[in-house]
Amino acid sequence: MNEKEIGEIRRRYRANKNNIHRVCGCFVNEQKEIISEFDQSLGLMSEEEADQILTVLRKALSGGVGRNLLEVEFTTAQVMESEEHRLLSELRGSELKDGESVHALYEKIVSSLEFQGNYVILLVHDRYDIFSYSADGEKGDSSEVFSYVLCCICPVKEGKPALSYYLPGKCFRSIGTDTMIAPPALGFMFPAFEDHSANIYKAWYYTKDLTDSHEELVTALFQGEIPMPAAEQQVTFGSVLEQAMEEDCNLRVVRSVQSQVRQMVEAHKEEKKEEPLVLTKEEAGDMLRYCGVPEERVTVFEEKYEEAFGKDAQLPPGNLVAGKALRVKTPEVAIQVTPGCGDLVETRVIDGVKYILVRADGEVVVNGVNVHI
Repeated sequence: MNEKEIGEIRRRYRANKNNIHRVCGCFVNEQKEIISEFDQSLGLMSEEEADQILTVLRKALSGGVGRNLLEVEFTTAQVMESEEHRLLSELRGSELKDGESVHALYEKIVSSLEFQGNYVILLVHDRYDIFSYSADGEKGDSSEVFSYVLCCICPVKEGKPALSYYLPGKCFRSIGTDTMIAPPALGFMFPAFEDHSANIYKAWYYTKDLTDSHEELVTALFQGEIPMPAAEQQVTFGSVLEQAMEEDCNLRVVRSVQSQVRQMVEAHKEEKKEEPLVLTKEEAGDMLRYCGVPEERVTVFEEKYEEAFGKDAQLPPGNLVAGKALRVKTPEVAIQVTPGCGDLVETRVIDGVKYILVRADGEVVVNGVNVHI
């Protein structure tokens, strides 16, 4: 699945575009107890309620590939005979009409997930008629039906009482608010949608938090692995660079590597390629060579890169750098430089003292006051 295919499925979560008939789910308290289950018809809800449900579901297919949306792969053995794949297939095949399978999924999530506070599990099944198109763009017959399930795990927040003005009584009064469902924290889609077809060897896993993917849930649901969280990838990449370069890890090298990574991301966006952009160990090593880093340092970097991320790892470059701006910090000072202006900053040792120098070509403002240099 790529960004285009995810967007194609996400756009279905509108009142007039989906084939979702029912919304199943359960309410789980902070003691990990299922205190209620529900099975509602989407068609019998009001238009506003149905739209709110679809909006929540749609957010489990949001964010970036490799960041919020992570690919989970099943082995051939899992597809043929594993309990975890059998359960997902039963949910999909029965269109959530098999109550035992639905409840088994709830129990698996609740027993494994380490989550603070109450939450709601939402589960839907959808059927997507995939139509063929002629060379002139004319719509033809349905060539395939993509059947899949989508699951969301949404935190539940207790609303606070609010002060309201009651117009008929010409007075203020306090009104209470009920529990509110927040956007999904976690979720998954099975099977994956690839090349306008179902790929039962893959699922897509969603995490809102880039620092914690809840691997315990991934293990319980899929018995598989996902990449380390995006935020951890960034920290680890920086650590690998530091360890490999040692005393040669200077401002010029770091600025150049991060600039090259950002250029990769921007070029990929401009070219509008459908396949996700990835960075290999060899490509990262070439970036160091471009900076003039000695070959022995590059070799150490590639070894540590493999140790940290795994052999043949392919990482989303956007996960490895923090935004577009250059940020320079000491314990007492923080400097943020506009993207593309990193060459205004340099490091230097003057009379044995280390300095960060910022070239000031234009006006200089200190706490709102223009100052002269």
